[in-house]
Amino acid sequence: MRSVWMALAMIGGTACCRAQTARPVGTVSSSDAAVTGGAAAVVPAAGGRVDVDSGATVTANPGRNAEVKLARGGSVLVCQTTGVHLTASGDSLQLALDRGAMEIRRKAGASDVILTPDLRFTLADESGSNRELDLRMRVTFNGDTCVENRGHRAPQLNVSDAFGEASYLLKPGQHVMFEHGSLKTVMDRETTPCGCPPEEKRPEGISLADAVLSGGQNTPVTPKQAAAEHPFPEAVSEGLAAPPAGQPETAGERHVQVASTLKYDPNAPAEDKDSVASTAAAVTSAPPPAPPAAQQKHGPFAAIGRFFQHLFAR
Repeated sequence: MRSVWMALAMIGGTACCRAQTARPVGTVSSSDAAVTGGAAAVVPAAGGRVDVDSGATVTANPGRNAEVKLARGGSVLVCQTTGVHLTASGDSLQLALDRGAMEIRRKAGASDVILTPDLRFTLADESGSNRELDLRMRVTFNGDTCVENRGHRAPQLNVSDAFGEASYLLKPGQHVMFEHGSLKTVMDRETTPCGCPPEEKRPEGISLADAVLSGGQNTPVTPKQAAAEHPFPEAVSEGLAAPPAGQPETAGERHVQVASTLKYDPNAPAEDKDSVASTAAAVTSAPPPAPPAAQQKHGPFAAIGRFFQHLFAR
């Protein structure tokens, strides 16, 4: 019985050592991202970096792009607030992107797989193996998937849907948009960037996955940003700021508005023309009407005053 326990302890110790010595998928700066899942998620590496084990998820911090340096060479740039799931098995590497954006720069592997909620990317043929891959992807909440296969020497990628009913060949240098993640609606001349947006373009308090990627281009603008980027009067014309308040009216002051329609007939007699001209001059130069007389006061003292006024006026 004792020998059985010793054997089990030896097996368990060997498995533990193998788990601890397993080669991580890569490393990432602990100040740029949070690593969750996987045994190596809590294992710090040198130089302020943390190991990324197979099965772990790297989520970039707000306002920071996190570069995962892969153990097999190359890197994956995880854009701010985006989470990427990394799984390694033998020589194959699988990258899964739910929502957000990432940029992949490495030599393509024959068995590598890139997944989104709707699409699956693999090498079209073995001739693309070991070619330099510079792939930039963005997935919005409505499923729009922007993909840019940069470089004329980039490998061709086969894109298939989740059910395997349709496929699309992504050629080198091609920049496309799969609307709502569908291979049946493809814009093959997309111009919007697919990778990480400039950090200074991200609105304060708005995450990339929640706002910058919602529909692609229209990001919320706070009143503070509107005032800074669109000062008056541009802000008013764009509807980003309220117009300034008008001058307050003085109590008791009356404003006169004159509305008149003048008609001119070139064939009318001369006396009619003179009449029209004089009427226009009178309207233009007419002074505002005098303010109305003060309202008579009522009361015993006012009545006595009126009595003496009538008495001496006779």
